Amino acid sequence: MTQVQITKLPGNITVITENIPYVRSFSLGFWFATGTRDETPEMNGISHFIEHMLFKGTEHYTSKKISDIVESSGGYLNAFTTKENISVYGRGLTENLGRTFQVMADMVQFPRFKESDIRKEAGVVLDEIRDLEDNPEELIFDKFEELIYGQHSLSHPILGSEATVSAFTAEAVRGYYQKNFLESELLISVSGNVHHDQICDLAVKYLNRSGFQPKKKLELFKPIQAKVQNIEKNTNQIYCILGAPSYGFDSEKRIVLNLLSYLLGDGTSSRLFQAVREKMGIAYQISTFMNTYYDTSCFGVFFSTGAKNLERAKEKIYKEFEKVVNEPLPAKELKRIKEYMKGTILLGLENITNRQIGQATSMLYFNRVIPIDETVERIALITEAELLEVAREILNPEKLFSLTITPARVKTLAA
Repeated sequence: MTQVQITKLPGNITVITENIPYVRSFSLGFWFATGTRDETPEMNGISHFIEHMLFKGTEHYTSKKISDIVESSGGYLNAFTTKENISVYGRGLTENLGRTFQVMADMVQFPRFKESDIRKEAGVVLDEIRDLEDNPEELIFDKFEELIYGQHSLSHPILGSEATVSAFTAEAVRGYYQKNFLESELLISVSGNVHHDQICDLAVKYLNRSGFQPKKKLELFKPIQAKVQNIEKNTNQIYCILGAPSYGFDSEKRIVLNLLSYLLGDGTSSRLFQAVREKMGIAYQISTFMNTYYDTSCFGVFFSTGAKNLERAKEKIYKEFEKVVNEPLPAKELKRIKEYMKGTILLGLENITNRQIGQATSMLYFNRVIPIDETVERIALITEAELLEVAREILNPEKLFSLTITPARVKTLAA
């Protein structure tokens, strides 16, 4: 049996631990409730940039020393930025937990932010931006969120732009870091063969922070009218997303839409995979996705195909949407997608970093760690009527946005 414990510490620090006694390792995450949606247009990309800079050395360790300490102990460090959160996390063997915690605490409290390092790292991030521009399969997801979120800050790309990143200075980075990292809430999430009291003791020993900033009040997203956009790139295939803004973490309907996503385009038995790839043979990849934020999510169908098959593929997708809305869902199929969704979730929990991320996400959005049995039970209780209600709201053709990335020589119909 695993055990989850939560403690609030001075300095606006929350510690969550899940003890898994049968493993020999840990996953440790430091979480900050700030991300791209908190940035101004002029500072777009600075959250992700600071995430990079945390690895560039501290007042006590060089960048190389940080890597040497953790990797020579059989572990590793990594980080990621989302539109609402930043996480710095480490994996390692249980006997090396204290050393890893000390190094990570130093990284998030005493980064150097040297001007010379900022200039070098700006070059690295510019390469990252250019790599994304050369990869239409990834670029289209950024561009789709720009399309559906309009003037809202959720439309901003996580990486920023070449113009904003090139303009970052040490003074600007330090100021943003002070307000959004040092003075904001810190969530420490740990899963593995760990003891809660040990993590709390390490936090008290190595973390000295004010954390007096109250939680930011989010500017909630207001839906805009559906749009169609085409971007020309130097590609061979056409890449397309059909989708819309949908329910966020604050909506009970979110999990129902997640199940609908499994029905439509998650897995090789899904309706769209079977219809568009297996039966028609006009797309190598087709799937649904759902990027979820506090008050909204980005739901859509992604596929790629040749120019001559674009309209056929879209027509078939719309017909599959109509079938979901207008035809009864067989009980056998409803049971299948519930089992598949449950299995996907439970299999993911075999990875302790997934467990660490999951409990942190739950705490950030729900202020509690939702037991996995509660989630599984909710999935089991979803009815056909609930799925139909969500499908009618989300799959309405008048509310669907369309984005294509096409070869420069190909002209597509705006449909």
